[in-house]
Amino acid sequence: MKKEVNKPMAQRLFGTDGVRGIANQDLGPDLAMRLAYSAVRTLFPANDRRAQVIIGHDTRLSCQMLEAALVAGFTAAGADVYLVGVVPTPGVAYLVQRHRCDLGVVISASHNSYEYNGIKIFDCHGFKLPDEVEDQIESNLDLFADPEDRPQGDQLGKAEVLPEGALEYRLHLEEQAGLDLSGLRIALDLANGAATAVAPQLFQDLGAEVRLLADQPDGTNINKDCGSTHVEHLAEFVRGEGLDLGLAFDGDADRLMAVDDQGQVLDGDVMLAILAKDMHEQGLLDEDTLVVTVMSNIGLDIMAEAAGISLQKTRVGDRYVLDEMRKGGYKLGGEQSGHLIFLDDSSTGDGILSALKLLAVVRRKGQKLSQLREVISIYPQVLVNVRVADSSKPAVMADPEVAEACRRLEERMEQQGRVLLRSSGTEPYIRIMLEGRDELEIQVLAEELAQFIQEKYGN
Repeated sequence: MKKEVNKPMAQRLFGTDGVRGIANQDLGPDLAMRLAYSAVRTLFPANDRRAQVIIGHDTRLSCQMLEAALVAGFTAAGADVYLVGVVPTPGVAYLVQRHRCDLGVVISASHNSYEYNGIKIFDCHGFKLPDEVEDQIESNLDLFADPEDRPQGDQLGKAEVLPEGALEYRLHLEEQAGLDLSGLRIALDLANGAATAVAPQLFQDLGAEVRLLADQPDGTNINKDCGSTHVEHLAEFVRGEGLDLGLAFDGDADRLMAVDDQGQVLDGDVMLAILAKDMHEQGLLDEDTLVVTVMSNIGLDIMAEAAGISLQKTRVGDRYVLDEMRKGGYKLGGEQSGHLIFLDDSSTGDGILSALKLLAVVRRKGQKLSQLREVISIYPQVLVNVRVADSSKPAVMADPEVAEACRRLEERMEQQGRVLLRSSGTEPYIRIMLEGRDELEIQVLAEELAQFIQEKYGN
């Protein structure tokens, strides 16, 4: 059994993707304000110049509440703030570089339902902050409590709207793509999220015939039965309408799932296989290496070995994929969940950019997605979540009885499969993944293991 441990929010405020929780409960305006204030005072302690901060958000009802609190915290610390409104997470990572700002902040809980929200911070280069920097910010949350130390008078920051932010990001993607999609009939599932501000016009400008799903955000319907976590609806639509393909994003548009002309879903592993093989054939895959996580399907290992591509594997989380890519000088990496990273083009996962890269292969090779996907054979995987208290997650991961139960399951699969446990960094779950040849068998085994953990640690 392989184990991968993430620190729970009960012990560490920052998870694998920023600070996240139920809005106005785990993550309220008081915490948001203190985070903003601490970030400026921690990262710019000399206070010898005004820090510049860009803030963007998705379409959740709670975003405006948290935005107002962040503005208060940043300006109270002496930083100037630029508000770009609804924009995908990678859009903020791009804009912070374009406008030469010091920090970029995204208010989003990504693929989670609307009652959740989150805050993630990018540095001036559009990269997420290292763990140790986040820890410093967290340790300084009480700085605001000292009124004697706060900036005063003309030292306070100001806030203004940057209304063209989403447009600038869209035009940047169009220029990057250099694609003519004329003749392609594409369905876009926008998850009622941040992609609504960019994707429809972008794909139309590139010449595609576009059909839209989940494109009417109301503050409470983000990710609800739509987007990259509910791609079955898009698959049915593409198949029923006879379209060429479908593209599904999550709430903040940093993930992508695709659907081929036959209505079959292409997850991150399948898309990475297509993209890595194409880049390898063109001599564009640096070090002939693809970076993935321990959750990647064994089919990706088989494809890579046959194609002469090396795999580097990390713990789960796009930030860890990115860290390995930067460390090794690798250009392509990603996760099964649809976070794909093209380091030459973006500093973070970008669902819309990923879609454009995939469509570039479709155009260049003149093949349908259903043909391109044949490069990889996917083994069945079963994922089961077991709800446990955040405080119990380390105990589950260290429990020898749990480890023994996993070992016995692998024996019962006759070493033709694997068991992977991981502690969610953003939600109160232990995630169980089983992979093997027989989907029915591994479903039964996964539920058996989930019941064992639930009975011992469940809440």
